[in-house]
Amino acid sequence: MSKITNEVPVIWGTSINGFGSYQYKYKSGREGDWFLTGFSPRKNAMSTYLMCDLEHKDLNFDGLGKYKKSQGCLYLKKNDDIDLNVLGKIIQDSITIIKKIYS
Repeated sequence: MSKITNEVPVIWGTSINGFGSYQYKYKSGREGDWFLTGFSPRKNAMSTYLMCDLEHKDLNFDGLGKYKKSQGCLYLKKNDDIDLNVLGKIIQDSITIIKKIYS
């Protein structure tokens, strides 16, 4: 992730390694700061944090391998189960989308 973002990791909360940051503002007026991408080792899987809408048309998960996803998060059990090049592309695409939305 450091290679993709050209950022060093910063701990967000108690256990998330975040890379880069951006400011968001919702239509409701709520605003804040968040990281562009990040990860957190969890008991059952490595959580990889991306943009909130993983159903976005510009994100392609074909060829990634074994994963589960929820809103804004990919769960990866083992590095051997995924294609790291595909994951890198997904992370880069997610960052590009975030920058388009919030710049």
